[in-house]
Amino acid sequence: MAILEVMKDPNLFGHWFAGDSWTAWKVLLAGLFGLPMTPGQLEIYKRHTNRDTPPVQAAREGWLVVGRRGGKSLISALVAVYLACFREYSNALAPGERATVMVIAADRKQARVVFRYVSGLIEGVPMLAAMVDHQTKESITLTNQVVIEVHTANFRAVRGYTIAAAICDEIAFWRSEDSANPDIEILNWLRPGMTTMQGAMLLCISSPHSRRGALWESYHRHFGQDADPVLVWQGNTASMNPSVDPQIIADAYRDDEAVAAAEYGGEFRRDIESFVSREAIEAVVVPGRYELPPVSEIRYRAFVDPSGGTANSMTLAVGHREDGRIVLDALRESKLPSSPEQVVREYSSLMDRYRIRAVTGDRYGGDWPREQFRNNGIRYDVSDLVKTDLYRELLPSINSARIELLDHPRMVGQRLGLERRTARGGRDSIDHGPQGHDDLANVVAGVHYLAEKKRSEAFFI
Repeated sequence: MAILEVMKDPNLFGHWFAGDSWTAWKVLLAGLFGLPMTPGQLEIYKRHTNRDTPPVQAAREGWLVVGRRGGKSLISALVAVYLACFREYSNALAPGERATVMVIAADRKQARVVFRYVSGLIEGVPMLAAMVDHQTKESITLTNQVVIEVHTANFRAVRGYTIAAAICDEIAFWRSEDSANPDIEILNWLRPGMTTMQGAMLLCISSPHSRRGALWESYHRHFGQDADPVLVWQGNTASMNPSVDPQIIADAYRDDEAVAAAEYGGEFRRDIESFVSREAIEAVVVPGRYELPPVSEIRYRAFVDPSGGTANSMTLAVGHREDGRIVLDALRESKLPSSPEQVVREYSSLMDRYRIRAVTGDRYGGDWPREQFRNNGIRYDVSDLVKTDLYRELLPSINSARIELLDHPRMVGQRLGLERRTARGGRDSIDHGPQGHDDLANVVAGVHYLAEKKRSEAFFI
C-alpha cells in the first residue's frame, strides 16, 4: 500500500488524519514517495518546493523546513511506522540481521514525544499491534525483521546499523557536548548504513534556526531543484496546520518578528550568525596540548564560572600573556551534581600551583563564591565585563591567531556553538545556541581578557 492509502484507510490511520488540516502534508508525502498528484496538489507542491515539475520517483532524502506546531512529530512517527510495517526488507538481510528504522531526536524529552506517537499508531491498529514481537522504552521489534529505535543526537550511537530509514526530528536544534556539528557527523555515519538497503530513506524534519548546519546547507543546495533526488519542502505553520489559532501566530509576530518568522513562518533567521568560524578556531588550537605546567618566571591569571544547577558545570581557566600572545595553560570542568565546596578546594589547589591568589568571575551566586574561595586563601573579584563583551574582546585574538588554545574538544565545541544575535535595538549579544552550553567558553574568554589587558598586579603574590 502507498503511504497515502495507509493514511486514508479507516482500518489503519484514517481517523487520525481525516480533515483538511492534513492537506499540505499529504501533498508533501506524495512528493516524497513519488506518487501521482492532482492539478490542485501540484500547485501546493510547487509553492512549497519552488519546483516546476512533479516528482517521477521517490526521493532519496527529504528535508522538511516547517514551522512550529505544524505536525512534524506525528508525521515523523507516521513515516517511521509506514517504512517499518509496510515494506519488505528480508531479501536484503543476512540471517539474524534486522533492518532498523531509526528516529533521532534532539534530546530524550523530544525522543519520548516521537516514540509515544510511534507506539500509539501501532497499538491503535490491531493488524500492526500483532506484528510486535518485543517492545522496550526506546524500541519496538517487529516480526518482519524490522526494529524501530529512538535515539538522541549522538554520532557514536548510530554506528553499525543496517538502516532502512532514518528520521531526524528537529535537526536544526541538535547540540552535543562532544561535537560542534553533531548533525553533520551523525549524517555522515547514517548514510553508509543505508547503502545496502534499496529504497532506504533519510528524512530530516525541523523548524529552522540559524543559516548554518545541515538543514541550512541542504536547503541552500537543493531547494527549488527539479528532478533532484533530495527533496526540500518549506512550509509555515498556518499552511501545514490550519487548525492553529491565527491570533497566536499574529501575537508572536507582534512580540518578536525575527523569532516568529522562524518559529511559525518556517524561515531561517537572518539575525543570527556564527560567532567564529571552524577554520579560525582550528588554527589556534595546539594539537596534543592538554595542559601546560607552571613556570616560575610567568605570571598567570585565572577566571572561574561558578554556575550551578543540574544543567551547568563549574569551570576554571588559567592562562598567561607571552610575547604578545595569550596562552591557555589549564582548563577544568566539574559537572553537577558534585560538592561545590570540594570543587572550590580543587580549583584553589590548582591555582596555588600557578601561584595565583585571586580569581575573577561573574556575579552568579552572590557572596557564596567569595566566601568559599576566601576560605581557601583565594580572593574572588567580580568581572567588569559580561560574557558578551568578553567574547567580543576574544574574537580579534582568534581571528589574528594571537591566542593558543588547548586541545579540548568540549571547549572547542562550545566555542563553535556560540551565536551572535542582533536585537531589535541593534545591539549584538553572543550566547550559546538552543540546548547548548558555554561554561568552558566563558572562562576561556575571561582569562583571555585578564591576560590581554594586563590587569592589576594584585592578582599575584
